[in-house]
Amino acid sequence: MQTRMTPMTEILEGPEAIVAAIARLGLGQPIAFPTETVYGLGADALDNDAVERVFALKGRPTTNPLIVHVAGCEMVDELVEEWSSDAQKLADAFWPGSLTLVLNKSELVPDIVTAGGPTVAIRCPSHPMALGLIEAYGKPIVGPSANPSGWISPTTADHVARGFAGQDILILEGGACRAGIESTVVDLTGDAPIVLRPGVISTDQISRVLGVDVQIKQHQDEDIARSPGTTGAHYQPAKPTLLKKTAELGAAGPDIYVISWSGGIADDARSSSLPEDAAGYARGLYNAMHEADASDASEIWIERPPKTDDENHNKEDAPIWHAVMERLNRACHPTV
Repeated sequence: MQTRMTPMTEILEGPEAIVAAIARLGLGQPIAFPTETVYGLGADALDNDAVERVFALKGRPTTNPLIVHVAGCEMVDELVEEWSSDAQKLADAFWPGSLTLVLNKSELVPDIVTAGGPTVAIRCPSHPMALGLIEAYGKPIVGPSANPSGWISPTTADHVARGFAGQDILILEGGACRAGIESTVVDLTGDAPIVLRPGVISTDQISRVLGVDVQIKQHQDEDIARSPGTTGAHYQPAKPTLLKKTAELGAAGPDIYVISWSGGIADDARSSSLPEDAAGYARGLYNAMHEADASDASEIWIERPPKTDDENHNKEDAPIWHAVMERLNRACHPTV
């Protein structure tokens, strides 16, 4: 077992890390674990007090529900009123993976998990360490992003350690997250399925599996949210952050940190470069934002992603670009 220590945090990797995490979960203590999307802050989903500690550690409003992570469909039955045929079709197609299903919850799920609402969001992650952790623990665990509420989502263990510096937390080292942005969330409780949060799994992919049209909900207008990541500030660096057109990058000075894909940057600007392809851009975005926020620049500029309707770009990438833009629009500071 390898271990690295930061003040009050411990980063572990290897099989013994899961043993240590299970011990903490059993005591109601939050742990951080990797998924293929972002790192999650885990606690026993059926332990009200443990879930309260997750909210407190994140500083997360209790009106923002959590996703419950399971190791497979067999763990879902006790969490929901009904496991529908549509849910089974989507699980067969995309689980383990980056798709969260919203279903009517059972009485077993604490109200704090669902922000007091009647539905619960459930996902089976594909990261082997996440699956191993849940399978070994034997119960579902909540897993909101392992960062203070509203901050940039973490895609490495070091991001988690930086966000919770000074806190007593065990972090499982699982490498950089493969997808890099949060899961697609689809609500199956209404007359028709609807995507509440876009992600790398597209509405078209979901539509093909279900054989019906699937729409994206444009605004969260309910009193009780059914999905995380749909209300309030999210994904934001501490530094003022602006979206910029490619032609504007040349005006960046030495006090500006530029995150670009085209490379058209002033010589004296600090910068990091993202791939031009949608999956690569999504995978590297949060890491680049963390690097920019940790720099001594006064402001962050992010080059607008490539136009998805350009004939030089793969049309199948459009849903990922849509999800990326949703994150960027919420990460940037509109008052600057």
